[in-house]
Amino acid sequence: MADQASSSITIDATPEAVLDVIRDVEAYPEWTGGIARAEVLEEGDGGPAKVAFSMSQSGLSDEYTLVYDWQPSGVSWRLAEPSRLQKSQQGSYALVPDGNGTKVTYLLTMDIKVPMIGLMRRKAEKMIIDSALKELKKRVESLR
Repeated sequence: MADQASSSITIDATPEAVLDVIRDVEAYPEWTGGIARAEVLEEGDGGPAKVAFSMSQSGLSDEYTLVYDWQPSGVSWRLAEPSRLQKSQQGSYALVPDGNGTKVTYLLTMDIKVPMIGLMRRKAEKMIIDSALKELKKRVESLR
């Protein structure tokens, strides 16, 4: 069963600067924990349309492909097809100007194949989202 989790953070940068870092998916292995490889398979309007990822984190590894939909106010994605660990994945980053910065809300819905107690799954998803937002904030603000 798919669980949905979300969290927000404010980044000291414009929405455009934040989206530029998110759009540079091939750089993810440099600054995101767990992503070992990110390869753009297809370009689209506003950014990569299809990206293959290889990840390894907390003893789990997977290779999967995401399909993206880029908008000026953020990006959404979905799993192109089931992977070894994931039945489905949908996510988004929504960017809203907030004073001199940007409020970034990360929403993630995943259905994984690995049996996991609901409470543990929700805790893991929350940890993934919080880590991703902190890493994004650190990366964007370090490029200023």
